[in-house]
Amino acid sequence: MSPASIAILAIGMSVDALIASVSRGAAMRRPRIAEALRTGLVFGAVETVTPLIGWAAGIAANRYVAAIDHWIAFALLALVGGRMIANGLAAKGEAEAVPIQRSRFALLATAIGTSIDAMAVGVSLALLHVNIVLVALAIGTATFCMSAGGMLAARLIGPRFGRRAEVVGGLALVGLGLSILVSHLSA
Repeated sequence: MSPASIAILAIGMSVDALIASVSRGAAMRRPRIAEALRTGLVFGAVETVTPLIGWAAGIAANRYVAAIDHWIAFALLALVGGRMIANGLAAKGEAEAVPIQRSRFALLATAIGTSIDAMAVGVSLALLHVNIVLVALAIGTATFCMSAGGMLAARLIGPRFGRRAEVVGGLALVGLGLSILVSHLSA
């Protein structure tokens, strides 16, 4: 995977966490830096681990699907990206779409919920034989930065930006899946 592809993937996987963080930050009068950093760390750690879990599952199944791995990678990325696009277009407002979560348990549950798509992407990455540690760290780092920044910038960003970002992230994932498919079919 090229550095540009890794960056696009990392940003695309981080958009759900950004939206949840913006919602969380908007619910607070003045989110403190410590709260933003804690939110970023929780979201970033979970987003780092889930692609590794998906990758391990994908490795276990790799020998059975090697001939069609590019189609599976495309389908998974297109489904995750399509879901993100549909969520972004269907939501009336970010505050309605992502419930405000204040407790530590709720923060962890939200982080896990927003990272399920990263697990599915991890499965597709196992089929492509990429450096999963590098990709997982990139996803986790991007998620940390976007989540912490989203908390602090929530009042400026507003609810409409979050949904647009989810659509853009979804389009990026679909595009990445399409590029994988095209590169394997043309080889």
